[in-house]
Amino acid sequence: MTAHRQLALAPAMAEALARWLDTEAATRDRSDHTITAYRADVSAFLMFLGEYRGEPALPGKLGDLKTADMRAFAAAERGRGLGARSLARRQSAVRSFLRWIADREGLDLSPALAARSPKYARSLPRPLAPVQARDVIAMAGEGHDTPWVAARDAAVLTLLYGSGLRISEALALDGRDWPMGEALRVRGKGGKERQVPVLPVAREAIADYLRLSPHPFAADLPLFRGVRGGRLAIRVMDAAMERARHSLGLPPTATPHALRHSFATHLLSAGGDLRTIQELLGHARLSTTQVYTGVDDAHLMAVYRAAHPRSGG
Repeated sequence: MTAHRQLALAPAMAEALARWLDTEAATRDRSDHTITAYRADVSAFLMFLGEYRGEPALPGKLGDLKTADMRAFAAAERGRGLGARSLARRQSAVRSFLRWIADREGLDLSPALAARSPKYARSLPRPLAPVQARDVIAMAGEGHDTPWVAARDAAVLTLLYGSGLRISEALALDGRDWPMGEALRVRGKGGKERQVPVLPVAREAIADYLRLSPHPFAADLPLFRGVRGGRLAIRVMDAAMERARHSLGLPPTATPHALRHSFATHLLSAGGDLRTIQELLGHARLSTTQVYTGVDDAHLMAVYRAAHPRSGG
């Protein structure tokens, strides 16, 4: 098995994979994270193919791929414990690579591309109720013995909830992003920029934090600082959120990212337009944003059932 893995990526195939990844990064503005995932997904397929056929996978030899080969790959991945969602993502990356190489090499890969991905139920986001979101922020503002650290944690969480930022986007802000007006330009996945609203309560929370912070403020320094002065780490905010949710008796799904879900869900409940919410969240596809309609429907049904319990018959 090890010998086959060494043969799996022949130089010509490794070069083809590298060129496809370069193309994806350059023309489709994929993020570094996406490119890394694509490399792992397609490499797994090519390694399987080398083992399955007992010879290195070469670009020109992909022309005889059959639907049965793709099914065998899926079965092997499921046998390794890969879930339906991860397998669907992996197969999507493989199909994108195969379409590219079919055009490049003049191959007919329609039998392989016809293989279906497994169906899976997309899990709904787990937002916090408005009162829970406010309680978490208030608890974070009281959850540390050092006043400036408590103010910092509350400021970050307020920004996540009020602007719908990813935690990585909030912690990537620098001094040059302050002071903030009614809108803030952030760089999201794939380097794409968007504008998000900044509520007065968020500006006040950040101002309180900066007033208490012992670290020097400068345009080229991180806006949110760790205890030692470096850029605040995501794990620190995860820990702050964990302390707050334990104090409030909230479930493990109450993470910093749940505040972004809460931003979207509460906007939708208030009559927000899906396209607008898509732009505010920085989603590339509307289908990604539409998952929040399921959350809103689920909430409405829960309220309905609570108000109108079924009789015993």
